[in-house]
Amino acid sequence: MSVELSQAARGPQKVFTPAEIAALPIDHRIDGIPNQRRHRNANRPVWEESPSTWGMIGKFLILTVVVGLVAIPMWGIVVTSLSDAKTVQEAGGLVLFPKGITFASYAQLLSGGVVAQAAWVSVIVTVTGTVIATVVSALAAYGLSKPGTALHRPILFLFIITMFFSAGLIPTYLWISSLGLRNSLWALILPTCISAFNLLIMRNFFMGIDTGIIEAARIDGASEWKILFSIVMPMSKAVTAVIALFYGVGFWNAFFNAVLYIDDSSKWPLQMVLRQYVLQGQSIPGVDFTVAQGQLNSVSIKMAIMVLAVLPILIVYPFVQKHFTKGVIFGAIKG
Repeated sequence: MSVELSQAARGPQKVFTPAEIAALPIDHRIDGIPNQRRHRNANRPVWEESPSTWGMIGKFLILTVVVGLVAIPMWGIVVTSLSDAKTVQEAGGLVLFPKGITFASYAQLLSGGVVAQAAWVSVIVTVTGTVIATVVSALAAYGLSKPGTALHRPILFLFIITMFFSAGLIPTYLWISSLGLRNSLWALILPTCISAFNLLIMRNFFMGIDTGIIEAARIDGASEWKILFSIVMPMSKAVTAVIALFYGVGFWNAFFNAVLYIDDSSKWPLQMVLRQYVLQGQSIPGVDFTVAQGQLNSVSIKMAIMVLAVLPILIVYPFVQKHFTKGVIFGAIKG
């Protein structure tokens, strides 16, 4: 089966005439018969050549090293978060071989306190922010995908400027404070609820949709809202899913706005807790180490917080990954 697919991918074999065989270099022939693969590779650009055996071995080794550099630390973090205090102490920190498995770290974190509250805040901010940002980006992208829209070029220019210049930290802080958003979850959502980069990707994708379909809908009396939500958006599921993932990852991982605008620790997102208690080594309110002594230690708790911080993205990503080629690459190239 693999041979058939490989042959199909290569396309039909070239039939050489006697004159073409005579013109071929000696090393392009085997016992007088044209070596199809070597001849094909000789006429391809370097970047399109089929890799040699050593090339395949080199790629395998490089990919193995890269995967190892990513997977081994992740494995160590997960195993350490599931290890009891004795195993972590014997390993001197990071545990690579499962032993003394316990879920006490996660039970401690999710039973209440700062971490559980922070996880809930992160979920609210991520879901609300992603929905708002995706809707706002789609509306703006659809309007800017129509060259005849009023103030089309000036508005597009203003969006592009924000990709290279920002208002600055102090003006932004004063602006958020003047709106009364300090110590509010909206301070974590509204300042970043639209990205010019994501908007341009959606705009380029919308511009690639066949205009004949949209014109036919207009002739049938459909309004712009009807065209957007009944025709354009259903045809743009790929780019919408990818942009929603971009926004979701951004909101989930954001912590700097919380540093600036949130003083109440009950409104901290999970990444803020990660920064305070894992990177800066502060104690974690709500985690009773004295009761749990002998079952877990502070290293297991920190590793469990890191797992909780990345787990939602790892769960969502495989469901959106299949849309990346069509949603992002197509949208970017059409621009």
